[in-house]
Amino acid sequence: MSTESSPSMKQLRREPRWPAFLAALAIAGLYLLLPERLTEGPNWLLPAVIGILLVPTVASYRMGRSRTNFALGVSLSVTTTIAVIVSLANLIAGLPEKRETPTELLRAAVALWLSNILVFASWYWRLDAGGPHQRDLRPSHTGGAFLFPQMALSHHSKLIDPSWKPGFVDYLFLAFNTSTAFSPTDVPVLSPWAKLMMMVQSCISLSTIAILAARAINIL
Repeated sequence: MSTESSPSMKQLRREPRWPAFLAALAIAGLYLLLPERLTEGPNWLLPAVIGILLVPTVASYRMGRSRTNFALGVSLSVTTTIAVIVSLANLIAGLPEKRETPTELLRAAVALWLSNILVFASWYWRLDAGGPHQRDLRPSHTGGAFLFPQMALSHHSKLIDPSWKPGFVDYLFLAFNTSTAFSPTDVPVLSPWAKLMMMVQSCISLSTIAILAARAINIL
């Protein structure tokens, strides 16, 4: 079945994809900061895979192949998620033997913490309410896995644009709060899949912060 955009869709406000593209590049850059002891293979392998996946992802979006674009985007998110979890596991496993110097440990922990935010922001952005393509098909955002404040205030037309839709920055803010406060703060979570993903993100963030705290106490 063809997934070309209909004329009515072209009249709707389409969400820009470049923030998600930059997030993927940022993850690749952060991964290059990790010592190769923490990565499966050379630390340039994941950035290379990200680059390889980004090319057809962007091309499929330009061609209007939404299903292919979605599948490639999910593959990209799965790859980066596995990479972050594996690197964190290697970092924790090496703590008793003190394989990393204090500088390497700090750099690796910060890189993994930031990557965790970007990876899960991409997940939320890609899956909420069917993903960006499905959100583009609607005149406004009225349902999904997250209850954004703008949705609750949508009846106040003077305060909120009736055609408001969440963008990547909204999901990035949600992921940042989850990694810092271990909660969604001002955005209630409605969907079971979103709750499970936020639990995983919080566990990764807590583990990373615990590593830094344990190392600081050890130094003191």
